[in-house]
Amino acid sequence: MNNALIHESEHLQFREVARDFVREKITPVHEDWERASCLDRSLFVEAGKLGLLGFSVPDEYGGPGVDDFRYNAILIDEVNRAGHAAAGIAFSLQNDVVLPYLTDMTTDEQKARWLPRVVSGETVLGIAMTEPGTGSDLTGIRTSAVRDGDHYIVNGSKTFISNGQNGDLFVVATRTSDDPHKGLTLLVAEADMPGFSRGRNLEKIGLHAQDTSELTFTDMRVPVANRLGEEGQGFYQLVHNLPQERLSLAVGAVAAAEGIFETTLAYVRERKAFGKPVSGFQNTQFVLAELSTELDLARTFLDDCIAEHVDGRLTAARAARLKWWTTELQVRVADRCLQLHGGYGYMREYAVSRAFVDARIQTIYGGTTEIMKTIIAKDLGI
Repeated sequence: MNNALIHESEHLQFREVARDFVREKITPVHEDWERASCLDRSLFVEAGKLGLLGFSVPDEYGGPGVDDFRYNAILIDEVNRAGHAAAGIAFSLQNDVVLPYLTDMTTDEQKARWLPRVVSGETVLGIAMTEPGTGSDLTGIRTSAVRDGDHYIVNGSKTFISNGQNGDLFVVATRTSDDPHKGLTLLVAEADMPGFSRGRNLEKIGLHAQDTSELTFTDMRVPVANRLGEEGQGFYQLVHNLPQERLSLAVGAVAAAEGIFETTLAYVRERKAFGKPVSGFQNTQFVLAELSTELDLARTFLDDCIAEHVDGRLTAARAARLKWWTTELQVRVADRCLQLHGGYGYMREYAVSRAFVDARIQTIYGGTTEIMKTIIAKDLGI
């Protein structure tokens, strides 16, 4: 990894803080979280104490007021590089995916009500978009919100919701009219509202430490004061925030791929077959040479997109190009590294086995590879 050109001295100092946090607060207990199928909520509070949450939150609401995505990227990089993808998702949701809705689309009253506890880690965030009948197609959202005086009455269900068990505050995509685009409205639901119900913690093939749940809303009364922006703006608000979400997924993808590559490189140097290190076989050398080159390309592409985003120039189409290419690369790297481990790669005690199953979702959530290519095709005018 060599991304010093986009980082200044304060970013390098922050990386040390993030790295120490991962080593001391995540690595020793991550396996316990895997068995429990959920992160411990204390992780967020500990992160808040070190200033690892809510970088862009203004100081009057308890945050550092630093609107610089490079800090977000460093934290996700360090967590995923260590092989803790589940924790990486939790932090990314808090800092990269949901927080922009609460900083950019809220009134001063809403900011004062929500942001201080987000920064401290006392409030865990989630976003409820996906439904049992619709995923990447936002126009298919059916959860209804009917205005009733100073409240909306919300009915519907969501699925595959990350931070679903731990979450306190959810940005919920609802339908307030039949118009495919102008009929969506974003409401902020609080987990203690009557009518809000958490379903089961879903069993997944990977990311076992990351709580993924179903949410159900039955005549849930959400105050109009919890609406983000104006009624009918939801589709455009969601689309506006997707490039940063996809950029953060790419950060995690490249870091995780680099991390398992480094682990595999060390393994093949030590593991022997037919009387010599596995690294001495030409096939091993060629596979690692190819992956090393692709990772170099991915890191260069990623750093360029981060620099564009910091300058406010990252387009939705370029974020789509980055997201699909880096996540597909992550899957490929994990697969080929597992093969180089032989039978041990299939054993859960080896990090590569977890990297293999954790990687697979990356090409699906945040917009599938196929959806990314559709966005790019439109950008090409075809």
